[in-house]
Amino acid sequence: MDLDSDEENVSDQDFYSFLNVPKEASREEINNAYRRLSRMYHPDKHLDPGLKSKAEIMFNKTKKAYEVLSDPHQRAIYDSLGIKGLETEGWEIVQRTKTPAEIRAEYEQLAEERAERQKRQATNPTGNITIAVNATDLFNPYDADLFEDEYDSGFLGTLPNIEVSSMQFSQGVDFPLTQKDTCTLSGQLHTQNGTGGGGVNMSWRHLFSHKSWAEIEMTAGSGPALSLKGYRTLTKRFFWNGGTILQVTPEGVRPGIMSTLAMQIDKHSVGYVSYHGGIRSIFSTQIIRDTECNRYNFSIQVGVPHSFIQLQYARKLITQELKLKLAVKFGTFGGVVEYGAEKRISKHSNLSFSVVCGVPAGVKLKIRLSRANQVYSCPIHLCEEIMPSPVFYATIVPLVVYLVVKKGIVEPFLKEEKSKKLEKQKQNNFNKLLEKRKEAMAAQDLMQATYARIKDDEERKNGLVIIKAIYGKIIKDANDVELTNDVLDVTVPVQCLVKDSKLVIHENSKSDLPGFFDPALGEEKMLHVIYNYHEQPHEVTIRDLESLRLPKTSHRTSVT
Repeated sequence: MDLDSDEENVSDQDFYSFLNVPKEASREEINNAYRRLSRMYHPDKHLDPGLKSKAEIMFNKTKKAYEVLSDPHQRAIYDSLGIKGLETEGWEIVQRTKTPAEIRAEYEQLAEERAERQKRQATNPTGNITIAVNATDLFNPYDADLFEDEYDSGFLGTLPNIEVSSMQFSQGVDFPLTQKDTCTLSGQLHTQNGTGGGGVNMSWRHLFSHKSWAEIEMTAGSGPALSLKGYRTLTKRFFWNGGTILQVTPEGVRPGIMSTLAMQIDKHSVGYVSYHGGIRSIFSTQIIRDTECNRYNFSIQVGVPHSFIQLQYARKLITQELKLKLAVKFGTFGGVVEYGAEKRISKHSNLSFSVVCGVPAGVKLKIRLSRANQVYSCPIHLCEEIMPSPVFYATIVPLVVYLVVKKGIVEPFLKEEKSKKLEKQKQNNFNKLLEKRKEAMAAQDLMQATYARIKDDEERKNGLVIIKAIYGKIIKDANDVELTNDVLDVTVPVQCLVKDSKLVIHENSKSDLPGFFDPALGEEKMLHVIYNYHEQPHEVTIRDLESLRLPKTSHRTSVT
């Protein structure tokens, strides 16, 4: 459960699920599904006034689903954007030959324009807080015995000395002036070993087009400075950014220049060549390859104060929202090996830790929390030389602390928050859920004649007979299936899906099938079916989004 997740509501109807066809269904499959439901729901099939009014509602829903999915243009919009795409005002889509990608691009353009209007009324705060800790006394303790004649440290003298060696704070706020002009105000403070400084920056950026922008920035603090920056797309594969800076110091005005030329090598790879000149001159080149599961970064830097070669690799475990990282760096300063992991802990937050082993830096543990546009970092210097014990503790302790906090504090808290949110969702959607339930019961009333006919036919030929079907929050253990209060009897609609002693339900949420609704909003739902085939008992339980095909030999149960 994600604390940052948006509140769930009763979702719009899924036309594919309602017709019980796969998302890649052919025109013929859609026509067959429409005819099957029309035979049950057409108002002319029902003489009772009560059933006729219910049939009109269900037939209109069937007709709507058929009209959208049978029209290639409307189906393309629905596949890309859902019902909201069909209902969006202001569309200029008149060519029915447009692809789903083109339709999505046009919709995103409209959404971007709306977001831009909202952006004028909001700021975009960014921040960075870094607190460096010196904990080398844990593994390289200070030898006080050399000075025991000068003072008696007592008990406190036996404790390791852990201190904050430096702190850095920065904060920035954007002020959108127009759609093409943005003003940014930022500031930073830093202190190390009792001395520090800071500065205030103000910049103005003008967007000429999607291919170019220019920015002017003024800085006050440790010497005023003025800089000019720019960006330009040169060709389809090349782009450039760079600028110049003039900084006033007690020694005089010091100019500087920076320039970066980038090339799109292929779909996943970009190469950079950069030069920074001024007080420190640096020339560097970098190649980044970023795919769905892997990220590679190779860079070489030559200049003052250091030259180095660096290789970084990250493995993305998308299903677990986890990244494993490894980096090797060596040069004139020495050598460093860094390894670690980054975990997404909520919708807007990432937590990462890494262990750095290097010469002459020693061993460091880096902890970093990113939440929205705010970054909190805490590098901890553990040892001034590479030793097994600090490497071991830097690797194991963060993992143990993470698991203890997650299992002992976070998960119980999230479980409680989830139950509160679910209750709130049910209250907010109470009327809509009642309407959905009423609609499902109306559909089952209209199915009674079809249900009786299909069941009699299947019983007569010893075919597929549904004994019991339950949908909702079902707790399934190794021995039995436990039903909760949040379930719905769907025996009638499931039997009505049987044709020629076979039943197929596709990989869609079952809550949109005729005669179904969501009885456990926000909870994990299952479908439990007990049936006879050739007079043999069968039983199966599947998850909400799983497909179901009956009969199967694996569903057979032993007869007691």
